[in-house]
Amino acid sequence: MTVNRKEKEEIKEITYNNTSLWQMCLFSLNNAALNLYLAMMLYVSYYANSIAGFGVVLVSMLMTAMEVFDGITDPIAGFLLDSLEGRFGKFRPFMLVGNLLMSVSCFLMFFTTHHVNVEFRLLYFIFLYAIFIVGFTLQTVVGKSGQTVLTDNPAQRPISTYFDSLFIMASYGGTALYVSNYLVPKYNGFTNEKIYQVLAVTVIILAFICTVLAIIGIWNKDRKEYFGDSSKKKQKIFIKDYWEIIRCNRPIRMLIIAACTDKFAATVYSHAAVGVMLFGIMMQDYSIAGLIGLVTALPTLVIVTLGIKVAQKFGQKHALVLFTNLAILFQIMMAILLAVGNVNQIHFSFHHMNGITVAFFIIFVLLNGSKSITNNMVVPMIADCSDYEIYRSGKYVPGLMGAMFSFIDKIFTALGTAFVGLVLILIGYGKRLPQISDPLTGKVKWITIFLYCIIPILGWVCSIIALKFYKLDKATMTKIQVEKAHRKKTHRLKRRKQVP
Repeated sequence: MTVNRKEKEEIKEITYNNTSLWQMCLFSLNNAALNLYLAMMLYVSYYANSIAGFGVVLVSMLMTAMEVFDGITDPIAGFLLDSLEGRFGKFRPFMLVGNLLMSVSCFLMFFTTHHVNVEFRLLYFIFLYAIFIVGFTLQTVVGKSGQTVLTDNPAQRPISTYFDSLFIMASYGGTALYVSNYLVPKYNGFTNEKIYQVLAVTVIILAFICTVLAIIGIWNKDRKEYFGDSSKKKQKIFIKDYWEIIRCNRPIRMLIIAACTDKFAATVYSHAAVGVMLFGIMMQDYSIAGLIGLVTALPTLVIVTLGIKVAQKFGQKHALVLFTNLAILFQIMMAILLAVGNVNQIHFSFHHMNGITVAFFIIFVLLNGSKSITNNMVVPMIADCSDYEIYRSGKYVPGLMGAMFSFIDKIFTALGTAFVGLVLILIGYGKRLPQISDPLTGKVKWITIFLYCIIPILGWVCSIIALKFYKLDKATMTKIQVEKAHRKKTHRLKRRKQVP
């Protein structure tokens, strides 16, 4: 779709809902808070198995079931978000309540579950996990929909990818570094309850601080004048409207398909057990799991910055397709390195620097930078789909857009978790999860490569196919913003005529 001369003139007259960098930065801390909890909950299966005493099969089934429950709560949260406009705004209450629920449930989970009578322990754990999921859902739906009120400027929206990438790397990388280089050595592995309790308290404090800062970031934008098309009166959204929107809004459907295949892959390669097998068993140095995020952070951000520049110039769809293709290329290179290289010679120390360490570092940086873009670019693209719905039907339903996305996203997360559990059971880890002291066998090596490399490649191929049918490129979004500006201008003129 191209932009004609008349539309180019109209583009110059558009008054965008712009935001400042500090607001965008602070609001991205909402995702930082969520990812701190996600990074911590990567180890919940180890707590459930090693401390609470649940078997690997039970833990795998339980994690899958809770992820499905997590997905079911998303449409409910999305409907509530679209329906409510209180004195404290649409988004801020969800952020605060969600964070408090997660804080309380996680504290009780890691401090009390293993002390509960064995007859009631499983039910108690499920109850606390369910409370955590409700809180996580409330805060997540804001992260997926809040971009709609921050800005509608196509030059600004991709910038959120930079902050999201930065904070997600800090959340996951910082947690991995904290666990692998401090907690694991201090408490001698994953069989000491203290490791989970110290981690929980740390995450609860940091996530609460991030949430408060995110609330400050969106405070001035969480007002009615930024809720969709200001030329229309407030509309009531009914559940029956959701089916019509899902049926007619093809971009959000295609984006969901592209993102959920990525999510399945990300769930598999980032699983705690996969990390233990890769860094602890194959490389025989689990501290690398934490150090790798630290030493590759800056070069990864350089690649993310490049991705944002591409998105600003050519559109977010173009950037997502480009870096998904690059991720496939670099993941193939990583698979070859892990298959034929002596990866137990990889050491992040100047005294032990060698060729395979340099090769691993370069490939990891390129791969991680590409993955950061593919994982985070979809969030501002959800806002594009929300703008398209305003353009198409006049309905402002950011909660629905975010909830639909999160619902399918979490279903595929559940499938990814179940998939890893099933694979581990098939290779002999039916009673306990892999430990860093386990010996390396041919079976463990090839299963690790399969989970860490092959599954992501397949997921990204599916994503590229889905994006071929996603039509919200840069030219289309420009037309949508022109139409929104025209509606606002027409509405202002009508109001002036009505004034006596």
